[in-house]
Amino acid sequence: MESPSVVLLRHEPALIRLTRADGPNTVFKIFGSPYSQSPGNWAFGYESNDAAALWAQIPIDTDIVVTHTPPQSHCDQKPNGMFVGCAALRSALSLIRPHLAVCGHVHEGRGYERVRWRGNLINTEIETETGPESDSVDHVTRGVLPPMGSKKQSLVDLTGKRDKRLDNEGFSHPRPRQHDLTETQPISSASPGSESSAGVPEKASQRNSPSTHPSLGAGSPGPNSRGFDYALQTLRKETCIVNAAIMSTSWPHQGGKRFNSPIVVDLELPVWQNHAVANG
Repeated sequence: MESPSVVLLRHEPALIRLTRADGPNTVFKIFGSPYSQSPGNWAFGYESNDAAALWAQIPIDTDIVVTHTPPQSHCDQKPNGMFVGCAALRSALSLIRPHLAVCGHVHEGRGYERVRWRGNLINTEIETETGPESDSVDHVTRGVLPPMGSKKQSLVDLTGKRDKRLDNEGFSHPRPRQHDLTETQPISSASPGSESSAGVPEKASQRNSPSTHPSLGAGSPGPNSRGFDYALQTLRKETCIVNAAIMSTSWPHQGGKRFNSPIVVDLELPVWQNHAVANG
């Protein structure tokens, strides 16, 4: 499937620029993966001993992570109380600390959490032998969405308009300078035709080659150094994890299939071009 309005990510990163004249002109680095940890013969499955190497491929400066599987202990609880997400993915997210991490797979785990990270630098090696709680997490706030069948929009506001603003200033792309760019613009991740229809994907580098961070300034640690990891982490204090599962039941769907409404996320992202220039 190929379309200029759709960006397919097969366990790979891309730099997305929104270029539509009447759009927000935002830019962000995204990593998308169809993989989920599974012992069966499902498509895009992986074994637990391959998990650390798999998720170590996410670039350190990724702004948005989209995976099929959820991270362990975050939006991954089954009706029997078990947390079935991937521990290695959770460890990777605690290192990267993206603005937004979207997942699915565990339909009953639908919802969102705001994860506050501890300020200390964590180990850059992904640890596979970890418990359900990570030492890198300060605290977790579970969000509340309208119940199934409600006509209210399932909205997650991270801009400060309706809820507390996300505490994350570490962007992959340079923030606009005051004299030639407008302020950071909010964009809804579920707005029809907004992201994919105007986005121009650019292949992004893997973890060992993150882009120079705008907020670090001259003389800051190089992008391949541990100092860069630490500097980026200090700016990334919070991540919103969203399980956006549309299906509310799991196979074999006893009583029939049931569906959730889409989750809409309002998120602030930097702009890459002056709106006046972009609009001609």
